[in-house]
Formats: sequence, structure tokens, C-alpha cells
Amino acid sequence: MGTVFSQSNFKSVTASYSPIEALGFEEGIKRGDPSDVIKVGSLYYVWYWKVGDHVRWATWYATSPDGFVWTEKGEVLPPGKDGSWDDEGCFTPGILVANNKYYLFYSGVNNPYRTKDLEKSKTRIGIAVSDSPDGPWVKLPTNPIMVPSDNVTEFDSHRIDDASIIVRDGKYWLYYKGRQWGKSPRETKMGVAIADNPEGPYVKYENNPVVKGGHEVLVWPQGKGVATLIGKEGPEDVRKSIMYAEDGFNFKKTHDFTNKNVPLAPGAYRPEAFTDNGNGKLIEWGVQRVINKKGQFLERFDLKEVLGNP
Repeated sequence: MGTVFSQSNFKSVTASYSPIEALGFEEGIKRGDPSDVIKVGSLYYVWYWKVGDHVRWATWYATSPDGFVWTEKGEVLPPGKDGSWDDEGCFTPGILVANNKYYLFYSGVNNPYRTKDLEKSKTRIGIAVSDSPDGPWVKLPTNPIMVPSDNVTEFDSHRIDDASIIVRDGKYWLYYKGRQWGKSPRETKMGVAIADNPEGPYVKYENNPVVKGGHEVLVWPQGKGVATLIGKEGPEDVRKSIMYAEDGFNFKKTHDFTNKNVPLAPGAYRPEAFTDNGNGKLIEWGVQRVINKKGQFLERFDLKEVLGNP
């Protein structure tokens, strides 16, 4: 692992999975949609949503010395006050470290979210800020910082959420998933918005979407460009793959998953995500969501690349 990316010298990647202590299956508890992983001092940090016998999503976090044994630390982002834009839940967190601060991006929904009324089931993106990865976190008064398009023909006119952020060319690139008004989850696509400051304003790229597939968003700097892991949703030529764009916009597939067992709703350890130094490499490990007959919980994934001819 660890070779700097080139489109010509990779052709496939294999994922393996391991249970992780404290965040695995737990009776009556659901956990999902982990953030990307950061390292602060000697500890790794990850954020995720958690629900128990209630139905409103809250964001929690955990720490680990090695990425295998985790300690759940507690709730950091509860749902907003009744009547607010995020009173039904705060979930799908994403993390940005900049200017000696921590920015926790999250998706918010208002009550009633579980409805066939499309207007009432919209998702939006907000930010909470802290001086420490352990909090306390303060939601921005300008939230939500990104909202669905008013034009129902746009790819993000119904849902806009699941932020994954990198620093590139001195700016903040926020990749997100969008769903068009009246479309199904299988028709989710990926867009990008760019800001001069961590808190925004974020301006959507005029030629969005940048990937016509993918449900949960995971991006990272790789060499001169940007790479993304695409899960099970999207056209046949896109899903279950890794894609790359040297300009951050025009993505082309570079890897297939050899066993097709692609990570679900993953967050990765991305050591160069915020350095803007052009030294990013293929991700090696992270945390994914598991959904099976037992329930919903988190586990670790590791990637191994298979080299092709240079």
C-alpha cells in the first residue's frame, strides 16, 4: 500500500473486514454512516449516528489507539429544538480540521422526515464548530449551509447531504450526494461545492453532478487529483469502484473491487486530506456500516490494491 496514484498502474482493489470493539453489534442499538477518521495526538477519532429505542438520530463519537479497539465517548450533536430544521436528526457526519479548529459537518432533517411528502422529507447540511475534537460543539447560526436546489430538474433538488471535505488549491472542497425531486435512492449522484472559508459560503460547481452514482460520499486527495470510492448505487460502469479526477471534477474509473464486496457507507483515514500538499495516496483503512439480520453496526475495512502494468 501507499504508492502515489497513477491511472495507468492500478486495475483492482480488494476489501477485507474486521470486527471492532465497542462499535459492533449491540442489542437494541443502531450505529451507521461513520465520518472519515482523523488522528489527533495518539488517538484516532470517528463520528457516526446512533439511535436506540427512540427514532431521532444523534451524532456520537469514539476514539481508538489503533483503529481496532474503540471507546465510545458519547453524544456530541443531538437533534435540534422542536420546530428547527434539524429537529428530527443529525446524522452522516463529516470532519474538517482547519485554522486550529474542528468543523463537524452533518445532515439535518426536520419532523416529519418519514413521510411521502417530498417537501417535508428534504435533507440539508449544517456545521458545528469546536476548539477540540472532544467538543463542546456549537452549531453555526448560519445553518443550514447547503440546501436542495429550488429547480426540480437539478440532481440535488430533493436531498443534499453526506459531506466529505478536503483542502485543495487553498480552498475547501465539499463533496456531497444529491437526489433529484421524485427520484429513488438508486438514482443518487455526487456533486461538489467550493468555499474560501471552512464555514462557507459553499458555491456549487456549475457542471454538477461530477459522478452519476454513489450513495454515501468518500473522497480523498491522491497525487495531484481527487479519488472517490463508489458503492453499490449507480450505473454499471460506475458502481463498486474507485474513480479519479486530476482536476477534481471529471472522474474516471481506475479500480474495480475484485470481490465486489465494496465497503458500505464508509469513512476512511485520510492523513493528507487537509494538508494541500499533493502527497495524498490511496486510502488503506477505515470504518464502514454493516446492515444484516442482526442489526446495524460498524466494523473496520482494509483495502489492498492489485497492481497492473505500469
